[in-house]
Amino acid sequence: MRRIALAAAIAVLAGPVMADAPVTRLMEQEMRALRAISGDRMARYLSSPETEISYSSTWLDQQAPAQGGPEWRCLAEALYFEARGESVKGQFAVAEVILNRVDDPNYPDSVCGVIHQGTGRKYQCQFTYTCDGHADVIAEGDAFRQVGKVARAMVDGAPRSLTSGATHYHTRNVNPRWARQFPRTASIGVHYFYRQPTRLSSN
Repeated sequence: MRRIALAAAIAVLAGPVMADAPVTRLMEQEMRALRAISGDRMARYLSSPETEISYSSTWLDQQAPAQGGPEWRCLAEALYFEARGESVKGQFAVAEVILNRVDDPNYPDSVCGVIHQGTGRKYQCQFTYTCDGHADVIAEGDAFRQVGKVARAMVDGAPRSLTSGATHYHTRNVNPRWARQFPRTASIGVHYFYRQPTRLSSN
């Protein structure tokens, strides 16, 4: 179903557009974003089967121990440091944000690239644990095994149905400036989720 929907969207966007100017500009922007996705990434997206999941500890406990390559490891570590205290649903939601950024041409096109964007400048990174000056030590083995399963499901193509395309999140105890201008898409556990606004070109 996802492959059919994406193929249909590409076909519509690639054809002539009969619409008013703002809609036309928006569709042109979407078409540029689709074209920016590399052939290899598009092929992986179209060929990977969607994973049936249930956002519960019971379902997660039934999954095989997870492992994988660098992309899986980066996502698992991010979930450990950013969301290990969250519910299973909350962990999947944070993973959605990271993968939504991977697919957004405004961000790096790999999981590790997204997670480590800005690392090296204290508190100037995208995910605080990568630039807060503290060693990234995984001390809770059970928690890492759990988020590792979440990461495996998401890397394998689990649906992103929790956050409506969110690219940002923050905990309830902070109020970043950008949150006043980004539409909020979900509230899950201790996190609020937001989608970065689409900017239409002025010409």
